Amino acid sequence: MNFKALLAALLIAAPVATSAQVQDNPHADEPIATVREVYDGTFLPDIGANTFRNIDRLFSTRLVKAGGEVYPLPKRAQPLANFTYESRGSRFDLYDYLSLNRVSGLLAIKDGEIAIEEYQLGNTEQTRWMSMSIAKSIISILIGAAIKDGYIESLDTPIVNYIPQLDGTAYDDVSVQQILQMTSGVGWDETYTNPDSDRRDLLEAQISQEPGSMLAVMSKLPKVAEPGTRWNYSTGETQVAAQLLQAAIARPISEYLSEKIWANMGMEADANWWLESEGGIEVGGSGFSARLRDYGRFGLFMLNEGVVNGESLLPEGWMQQASTSNIIDGEEVGYGFMLWPQIAAQGTIHEQAYAAEGIFGQWVYVNPKENVVIVVWGAQSKPTPTNPVADADFFAALTRALR
Repeated sequence: MNFKALLAALLIAAPVATSAQVQDNPHADEPIATVREVYDGTFLPDIGANTFRNIDRLFSTRLVKAGGEVYPLPKRAQPLANFTYESRGSRFDLYDYLSLNRVSGLLAIKDGEIAIEEYQLGNTEQTRWMSMSIAKSIISILIGAAIKDGYIESLDTPIVNYIPQLDGTAYDDVSVQQILQMTSGVGWDETYTNPDSDRRDLLEAQISQEPGSMLAVMSKLPKVAEPGTRWNYSTGETQVAAQLLQAAIARPISEYLSEKIWANMGMEADANWWLESEGGIEVGGSGFSARLRDYGRFGLFMLNEGVVNGESLLPEGWMQQASTSNIIDGEEVGYGFMLWPQIAAQGTIHEQAYAAEGIFGQWVYVNPKENVVIVVWGAQSKPTPTNPVADADFFAALTRALR
């Protein structure tokens, strides 16, 4: 084994916290799993919770700096009472969802006020928790901001205009919009627990902490369909989106996120984001970590269609377009611009609602019609488990209870 490989193996096998992380993170002395154990789903419950609030110990990270003035989130005068609902053929209540779905944090905001805020499994108001694929939605929204700012020409622009390294690959004729919708036609296997999948190849590239290694994985993928004719969920596609965004804005993505949203929106604390390598590009598909209320404020940013202090930071109609299902060959695909619209929601309480979602049970649910944002931190044992309570059923019941 060469020195670089040995160093990478040691970093993955025995993650440690720096003195700065210890001071900033009240959980920094807790034992955690390795990143391979996380994606395999082979960790004990307590170790899983420890790991999900300590992901900045797994890889190099960059701070997303908060500003000085904090966006107020007052408590609702009327406390939320318990409620019951049907899901998967059984009857449940609020406490069932928290316990059976292994929820470590729950926040619901109605009309700009906190209706419920709960921390479990050792978490506190100071805890930062991983987002997993919620990071994809952040990348997508920042691309919208970059179009508004003129850094990216349009949704129709070929991505190779910004990423020349992909010229001559399966991404040759793929547009910005097709990347956001994951309709590039490039082959990809997302299976988290399969060590031979494309998703695990991308993870191994990240583990190597070699600059350019993740884009190198994407450049070798085959073309399996014409762009725009097939939807295939791909974390790798979000890394392409991150490369596109960084090339367009010509500065770190975390810095742009701070400028456009994190400081501008009044987040209460710094967040952090995994990097491909020390000082390198952010990992587009995962590795973003923040406090519960700040995820709630991000949900309010989406709910308010990117308007902050009277200024629109996104193109006109962006959130509606981003949260609308794709139509592929005449069939509806429940995916927008790295957001998940509620399919068949017309006439239901989910009408116009959408969500940013992450594996292991991470959610930012946004319901514009009901003026509701719900944030869930999950500490589930597997990347894609079958939950006893369907999250959409719980969100519907909670939204009704908030009326």
